[in-house]
Amino acid sequence: MVTVRVPAKVNVQLGVGGVRPDGYHDLANVFFAVALGDQVTATPGTGVTLSCDGPDAAAVPLDDSNLAARAARLLAARHGLAEPGVHLHIDKAIPVAGGMAGGSADGAAALLACDALWGLDTPLPVLLELAAELGSDVPFALLGGVALGRGRGELLEPLPVAGTFHWVFAVADGGLSTPAVFRECDRLREESGLGSSIDQVPTPDADPALLAALADGDPVALAAALANDLQAAAVSLRPSLADTLHAGTEAGALAALVSGSGPTCAFLAKDADAAAHIAAALRASGTCRTAHPTHGPVPGARVVHTSA
Repeated sequence: MVTVRVPAKVNVQLGVGGVRPDGYHDLANVFFAVALGDQVTATPGTGVTLSCDGPDAAAVPLDDSNLAARAARLLAARHGLAEPGVHLHIDKAIPVAGGMAGGSADGAAALLACDALWGLDTPLPVLLELAAELGSDVPFALLGGVALGRGRGELLEPLPVAGTFHWVFAVADGGLSTPAVFRECDRLREESGLGSSIDQVPTPDADPALLAALADGDPVALAAALANDLQAAAVSLRPSLADTLHAGTEAGALAALVSGSGPTCAFLAKDADAAAHIAAALRASGTCRTAHPTHGPVPGARVVHTSA
């Protein structure tokens, strides 16, 4: 049995370029790993089977559409294993379809757990290659920390960061489809007259002020630089998110933004006490299902338990 813990992420900057001919967008995506995370436990089994516990367990698919199952099959295929045998149990704390890359995190955790369970010793560069095949956010879940993602987000450059930053995540009822949010972003750009294609939207790049704030460990400066080009689209599809963002700011958050494609909202706090206060205020506000204080950055997927 092998148990892997894997973090959620928040995008402290999500710059979205124009839509490419292949339908994707070039990104300048500054990933930040937080302590809120899932655990995936791999045990010997027949075929690839899944189970899940947690508040959102009912929304987690238990078939081959789950990235954890796909990760196990992909790893087995890379090593020529004719019939992979594993049962993957997901202890789910990351919100489902919440813009925090929970499915991607589980895919990364399954890669690492199956690799250890099957004694494959796959080098990290190969695991990262497999992770990129699974999805744009999966490689970062393996690495953790803070990193700039380019391309679709899968080309990672680790970034220097000092100290610990404190966050609160407000969880909405229901999810948002990431493709739908990108389509809405394109639609809003077209509606505004800016256009949405790669020859109309500048290629995004990391904000130097944001990178400096991370390197300096300065939460006030980071708050001023937080940015998400998908936020307007997420709020357009889910207008109630504006109330959540307002409630967190009223409770003392240094900054508020939609996490990734949403609908989870992220709030930067000045310290752990402030984060606890903001989380309590959000839970009492009626604008979200629940709220979790946490911190980061933290490492990526890692084995936390093994047994025969």
